[in-house]
Amino acid sequence: MLKHLTAIRYVAPLREGGSLPAIVEADDHQLYVMKFRGAGQGVKALIAELLVGEIARALGLNVPEIVLIDLDPAMGKSEPDEEIQDLLKFSVGLNLALAYLPGALMFETPAAPPPDPLLASAIVWLDAYVTNVDRTPRNANILLWQRDLWLIDHGAALYFHHAWNGDQARARKPFPYIKDHILLRFASALPEADARLTPKLDEPTLRAIVNAVPAEWLANEPGFADAQAVRDAYLTFLRDRLVAPRAFVEEAIHARAAHV
Repeated sequence: MLKHLTAIRYVAPLREGGSLPAIVEADDHQLYVMKFRGAGQGVKALIAELLVGEIARALGLNVPEIVLIDLDPAMGKSEPDEEIQDLLKFSVGLNLALAYLPGALMFETPAAPPPDPLLASAIVWLDAYVTNVDRTPRNANILLWQRDLWLIDHGAALYFHHAWNGDQARARKPFPYIKDHILLRFASALPEADARLTPKLDEPTLRAIVNAVPAEWLANEPGFADAQAVRDAYLTFLRDRLVAPRAFVEEAIHARAAHV
């Protein structure tokens, strides 16, 4: 179960991202990086952030703690920036946040030490599995914190859900954009990662992750009877993508061979 908190103080915007996330203080007196439902792709980005972040955690990868966080209408009243005022106004209600990692640095190559091949392969495997287009040299979305790599910003993953059409055949398709992955050249153990990670995502694990998505984020999705039907569609995609042979793994292996 994810913690359910309330934002009590807007601390500072993080203008690096196009969706304008912000550091906020919650009622547990901890700082979080808040992702707003009123930004960019709306709740779809929050759904992807939650699903992919918790899948990564189930695989043993580092992801800041994900929490659900309520935003009160009063939060933006004293904010002088009109853009931020509008963002807060359209984000009243349930949002998502990740624990703030103080002092974390963005991972950059070649400045950072080369990651362990097994870890790099696991991250590449994850991103190919969840169709994450946003882990490139231009935008690594990996933090260095306490000498470890931490994965952030998964709102662009699972992009199929922006145009549901019932075509679950795409779960079996490769992911050609993996060729642009920032860690691909270090991922020399993709077959080993595939053998190690796939069993970790059994159906009960995936179902528990999908069930963590708030029903209000899934409501009124065109073509679906209710929130549970949307959950079932996510589960089917994630489960079917793991059926052997996994085209996304073969695509990553071939892309790395061409890359190196």
